[in-house]
Amino acid sequence: MAGQAGGINNAGPAGTRTGTRLDANTRVPLYHQIFVLLRNRIYSGEISPGALIPGEQDLCNEFGVSRITAKRALNELADAGLVVRERGKGTRVVKRPPPPAVTASIEGWLENISLMGIATEARVLEFGYVLASDDIAHALEMQAGQDVQRAVRVRMLDGKPMSYLVTYVPSDIGRQYDREDLNTRPLLHLLERAGVEVASARQTISATVADAQIASALSVHAGAPLIEVRRVVRDANERPVEYLRVLYRPDLYRFEMSMRRVRGNEGMRWAATSSSPIPAGEEESAIIPGNRMNKAAATGRRAENRR
Repeated sequence: MAGQAGGINNAGPAGTRTGTRLDANTRVPLYHQIFVLLRNRIYSGEISPGALIPGEQDLCNEFGVSRITAKRALNELADAGLVVRERGKGTRVVKRPPPPAVTASIEGWLENISLMGIATEARVLEFGYVLASDDIAHALEMQAGQDVQRAVRVRMLDGKPMSYLVTYVPSDIGRQYDREDLNTRPLLHLLERAGVEVASARQTISATVADAQIASALSVHAGAPLIEVRRVVRDANERPVEYLRVLYRPDLYRFEMSMRRVRGNEGMRWAATSSSPIPAGEEESAIIPGNRMNKAAATGRRAENRR
């Protein structure tokens, strides 16, 4: 690949550089790496709405790639609604690029389930019963080898796969609903219908990469980065009733934390602020209003939150 990243070439289109390095060893194709870099320049304001972006030959020079690779990267930008390609005029950033992602509060406040997704769809890919592995048994506080109900779903937002969910539920609860129920109703509703009083949840947030199966389900490349959330949901008696692992596409979903400066025993420090406590595990996260267009903002509240 080309050498070290250089400065911006002001004589060319906005965002033109020389010698930007790509990672030839990753499983992410070169054209997609270029797409991500250009998308970041657009969202960061380095390339302004309405401005021309580097053309195919500019990208070939900057990244040391073939013209076919450069063209495919520009086509991805066009498919994402970020640019318009005009024959003989170049490629220009649209006046109002679509918002980069649904934004969710880090504390995972659970909104009214009546707001859940008329504009989203959960597709059940797998449904059945398996023997709990050691990590599943640990999360659900049961003996390894016991039956658990396992479901795999994909959550769609505005027609695009946004998240990949795998849930495990103790079999005595899981046998109270079937695959068709899970296709049409939120899991929390099904747990409550089974007599479970969902009361609390604890989650961790990390990062991972997509394997081939998950990449196919989320329409991303194998090796693409994903946000990983793991959650254990408990009933009023503190019994674990659900173990969830959800993988988000970071281009469609992100977490946000609000903080304020407070004085502690050791001086000033940052403290997270929360509008509300975390009462249960129904909704994946709360969407902060105003981060997407009106339709999408309403959709966001219903999207991953619909598990």
